[in-house]
Amino acid sequence: MSDTLSQHQIDELMKNLNNGSPANAEKKGDKRIKNYNFKAPQKFTKEDLNLIRDIYEQYARLVASHITTIARLYCHATVLKVEEQRYHEFNNSLEDYVMMGIIKLGFENKDIMEAECTVQLSNDITFALIDRLMGGQGDTIEISRDFTEIEISLMKTLLEKMAFFLQEAWSSYISINPSLSKIETNSRLAKQLAPNEIVVTATLEVELNNRKSIMTVTVPAINMEEILTHLSGRYITMSKRIIDEDKKQAQRATIMKGVKNSSLTMHTILAETQIDLSDILSLRLNDIIPLDVPITQNAMVKINDVQWFTAKPGISNNKKAIKIIDVYDKK
Repeated sequence: MSDTLSQHQIDELMKNLNNGSPANAEKKGDKRIKNYNFKAPQKFTKEDLNLIRDIYEQYARLVASHITTIARLYCHATVLKVEEQRYHEFNNSLEDYVMMGIIKLGFENKDIMEAECTVQLSNDITFALIDRLMGGQGDTIEISRDFTEIEISLMKTLLEKMAFFLQEAWSSYISINPSLSKIETNSRLAKQLAPNEIVVTATLEVELNNRKSIMTVTVPAINMEEILTHLSGRYITMSKRIIDEDKKQAQRATIMKGVKNSSLTMHTILAETQIDLSDILSLRLNDIIPLDVPITQNAMVKINDVQWFTAKPGISNNKKAIKIIDVYDKK
């Protein structure tokens, strides 16, 4: 196929652009087609992402409340989206100089592999907070430079608090003791994972002083999968009814009472043999039928045509009776 567009193709392209729709715009009634990358299949279901979103919604409220307190300005935060992406896609979307806290999660459950998450603040909110904490109005300053030691020291206290809020946000699901491990200010040097590793990124929109900016929280997908696996096991355990011993015994007695009142048919068989129909028709009183078993052999006791016991025939109180000898071995 030629790489050069014909004049007709150029005219059609310009026409579509002027109409505000792309050249390959979908016609009305056409089905929407969503691209799916089979080389990088999604690891999390929609339900998993919704659960993670609920956790970060709680986290957003805690962060907004704390920023409102320290900055003495109204702050509102909400979760825009929770998605999985490759680490290099997340890292490449950052500016060269950002305020990024590396937080060690510190799981109390030793069966979960230790992990680190990344809390990243955009420069808009970072410099606005620094300006406010230094006595300014908290105005957003568009600056693209590395941070000074004083600025990092001011933000370290905030990032430590954000690490603590992770514990509270996750407390209803899993026990963690997060702590700030280090602060990175150069996104190109913050290579926490391999470029092709999958991460779960929660994007929060933070509104401060009537200006909106972005904050992200990133957890490696391999660790998030392990966390969700333990959460599933925990909910299964919690969903089971806990019955005290007295109630359990009462239920058992009720079941046994119902079983004991059930009607069953019991047969005792001394022996079995085969005989021709002609012999049966010719039988007379006092005739003897030979059996193929010795007289010492025990009788079979069947309940609902299923053999359960072996027994000895005899007499008790001038009545025919059997004495249970053993439980029948069905093997």
